[in-house]
Amino acid sequence: MTTAPGAPLRLVLLGDSIAWGQGAARPEDRLAERLRRGLADSGVPAEAVVHAVPGARSEHLGEQVERTLVDPPDVAVVVVGANDLTHRTPVTAAGASLGAALRRLRDGGVEVALAPAPDLSAVPHVPPALRAAVRVASEELRARQVDVARRLGVHVADGDGATSRAFASDPTLFSADRFHPSSAGYAVIAAAVLPHVLAAAGARRRAA
Repeated sequence: MTTAPGAPLRLVLLGDSIAWGQGAARPEDRLAERLRRGLADSGVPAEAVVHAVPGARSEHLGEQVERTLVDPPDVAVVVVGANDLTHRTPVTAAGASLGAALRRLRDGGVEVALAPAPDLSAVPHVPPALRAAVRVASEELRARQVDVARRLGVHVADGDGATSRAFASDPTLFSADRFHPSSAGYAVIAAAVLPHVLAAAGARRRAA
């Protein structure tokens, strides 16, 4: 359903535990709420719904898209890839699953912003001897995700991987489990994603 003129922008978050907000100390520190506040501070009143599921991989996006398209939002933010890396999902398979999900959202009239896979070599408990291999695997998946997204007209957040570099240099951006972001980490992620959500929101408003 198209948002009526003057109504709040309808935002949905899809993907994994980062989209869900695992590791944040408070609900208001999670990604969805940070993006909602960021939109409001930029003059775009918004409401946010989370369909993301902790542990989700790219192959699970189809179920989340199904729920989303029951009543299509204006903008969807997709955060996925970390669990594909930990489960060693082949890049071609992960890219195909992501592409199918993004295509369905775009065909449903939804503007989409993608936050691709992080560089898991920044995770503190990755053994130093494995960091180079983990970095290469992360870069390969990110490159495939970015290529798929751009072919479908999807806005790509953090395309240069600056967020992962921030996490690598500041351990306080990780929560106590040393894998998920802390509240401070979500602030960094939200700052990287918000400009692309605003761009997606602008495109949606123009289309409407």
